[in-house]
Amino acid sequence: METNPRDYGERCRFDAFCKTVLKHEAIDYIREMKRRANREMFLERLPQAAMDKLWSADDYPSDSYVFSYCGYSLPIRSQQVSDAFAGLPEQEQSILILRLVLDLTDSEIGKALDLSRSAVQRRRTKALNVLRTKLTARKGG
Repeated sequence: METNPRDYGERCRFDAFCKTVLKHEAIDYIREMKRRANREMFLERLPQAAMDKLWSADDYPSDSYVFSYCGYSLPIRSQQVSDAFAGLPEQEQSILILRLVLDLTDSEIGKALDLSRSAVQRRRTKALNVLRTKLTARKGG
């Protein structure tokens, strides 16, 4: 078998083309690695303030105590707060749930519970004071 000089020339041109493509791919790879090195940082090198922003807490329904009124629920995570809330009368619980969950005014809560606005305001204030007293007594003692 004889090699045709024309085939040899085509083979040389193809080899040169392949080498050029590989050379430029290597250059692109090196550029990409330099770009990444400039933009990315190891976690060990991050300052503590940046590390604090990276965490997230899982939120499970079983981690909170749920109080509900008329299908509206108020989840409370702290056991101390939930114990204090459970110690309130049911009507005061419902007033606080309607106020905190639905953000209703005292007049709207009064219409829902068939109470006057002033009675709702008085019971809400009393309930919040009782909660405050129970929670500060537990912290202090």
